Amino acid sequence: MSRTFVILKPDAVERGLVGEILGRFERRQLRLAAAELRTIDEATARRHYGEHEGKAFFDTLVAFITRGPSLLAIIEGPEETWKIVRTMMGATNSLEAASGTIRGDLATHGTENLIHGSDSEESAQREIAIFFSDLV
Repeated sequence: MSRTFVILKPDAVERGLVGEILGRFERRQLRLAAAELRTIDEATARRHYGEHEGKAFFDTLVAFITRGPSLLAIIEGPEETWKIVRTMMGATNSLEAASGTIRGDLATHGTENLIHGSDSEESAQREIAIFFSDLV
């Protein structure tokens, strides 16, 4: 069993898309192992997005992810579940995301792109430790 980390960002929660997005994972036989609705504090957001610190969009990214509740989740599935989730998410710029992906079907703004998913096994482990330290 493989685990990955997902954030359904404030725009997904605000637009009432949490059930739709989680349903897509469940229809792919992926399992919700843990979830929590939480407003991410600034310090945690800065830690989570640390690799982007110093980039022009960093402060905007932090402001967006901390503006309201997000659904934090651990998704379980077969080997390399993170790849399945990333494919289902679609391109980071939702205006370029293919139809059939979460972002391609549901996002309406280029940078408010509904969802974050770990980009590797190592990232998943690091992110799960940040947000669900009691489960590592």
